[in-house]
Amino acid sequence: RRHGHNEADEPSATQPLMYAKVKKQPVAREIYGKQLIKNSIVDEDTAKQWMSDYRDALDKGEVVVDEHRPMRQHSVDWSPYIGNDWDVEYDYKVSIKKLKDLGQKITTYPEEHKLNSRVAKVYQERLKMAKGEKSMDWGFAETLAYATLVNDGTHIRLTGQDSGRGTFFHRHAVLHNQEDASTYMPLNNLGSEQGQIEIYDSVLSEAAVVAFEYGYATAEPKALVMWEAQFGDFVNGAQVVIDQFLSSGEQKWGRLCGLTLLLPHGYEGQGPEHSSARLERFLQLSADHNWSVCVPTTPAQVFHMIRRQHLRPVRRPLVVMTPKSLLRHPLAVSEMDDLADVGFQNAIAEIDDLNPKKVKRVVFCSGKVYYDLLKERREREQEDVALIRIEQLYPFPAEEVAEIMKDYQHVKDFVWCQEEPQNQGAWYSSQHHFWAAIPKGAQLSYRGRSASAAPAVGYISEHNKQQQKLVDEALTIK
Repeated sequence: RRHGHNEADEPSATQPLMYAKVKKQPVAREIYGKQLIKNSIVDEDTAKQWMSDYRDALDKGEVVVDEHRPMRQHSVDWSPYIGNDWDVEYDYKVSIKKLKDLGQKITTYPEEHKLNSRVAKVYQERLKMAKGEKSMDWGFAETLAYATLVNDGTHIRLTGQDSGRGTFFHRHAVLHNQEDASTYMPLNNLGSEQGQIEIYDSVLSEAAVVAFEYGYATAEPKALVMWEAQFGDFVNGAQVVIDQFLSSGEQKWGRLCGLTLLLPHGYEGQGPEHSSARLERFLQLSADHNWSVCVPTTPAQVFHMIRRQHLRPVRRPLVVMTPKSLLRHPLAVSEMDDLADVGFQNAIAEIDDLNPKKVKRVVFCSGKVYYDLLKERREREQEDVALIRIEQLYPFPAEEVAEIMKDYQHVKDFVWCQEEPQNQGAWYSSQHHFWAAIPKGAQLSYRGRSASAAPAVGYISEHNKQQQKLVDEALTIK
């Protein structure tokens, strides 16, 4: 580098001999210009004029390098998405008839396309879900969300290490013929007027892939662009893209972007490297309504969350702590009516028939730990603790929570319960929202794992002891 680190640097301070030679070396423009003049290709005045014209163009901010190939036309009209915030209203309703029709189509494939026996069983079960004969699981609801959008002409991109089948064998959007390895995608066979859906299994180079998808999402506001980590912690490899572009691109450059990150997150005893998607990092970076951070707990919620991300006239990133064990949890199911009649719920009230007047403690929580709390409370036949789920941690849904809290203005004991260690998860970054939500004079306390340098322990036995302890402490009123 002729100027060292940058134009304000003084490289000869540490490399005097090298930069004494560099200063004597003519620049490439001079060498090339002299060669052109020597070969009578241009004269000296023309060469000087070229240099002058080039500098003038730079000063005016003009493009000085012609594109070597024509760019594909992009959807460049961003005006519908400017000035809208995350809580803007949108039309989320879908008819039962349409859902059942699309459900049939996404469970249909050519008879000669021979599936793996386990995948074939998944599709047999999904056909029952489409007919309303069986409660729907996560994979079906998610795929049905894509179908409703693609059917109406939306372009969808989904990339990730195992996005076609899903890391946890739950999606199976791309079907592989067991006899000739050919593939078939039901989502690409909905009808002649449908939009395009692209699902690619990407390489283990998270920074490169997330950066590419960020760029794509900033160029195509009419497309739903998504990246899925194989495990949530894989997003660690793309942290530079998150910090410099995704979290702050709008504030720094006025650059809108609707990229969605699907980050598997939850404590199932798989050790420190595959438990946490580092929720705390995203919450720490949350400000100015720069993105949404969601932790959906039901198939209906993921259905509405995906549709909301595209249908509402807002183009800001969506960060999702997606589940692992909840993909097949017997309680984490939804019915067809849940998809048709309501939109995404930013907070979910108590679902059991408890008498609010008898409630002595309210537990706020997000994600998988809710089902651990629910199961334990039901086994205890306990009626004095209510469970409230915060499905969107940022922007915090203060109005929805306030509506739920109307039943608990007499309660003085409030708890935030999480699986993550105390210095991780939502406790430190979101605590002020919880305090603001509870009645004046009430107390808020923490129940969860102790602070830890690592996201999780490495032994399943220790994990189980910790999990049982935090659930017990959240429910036990002394």
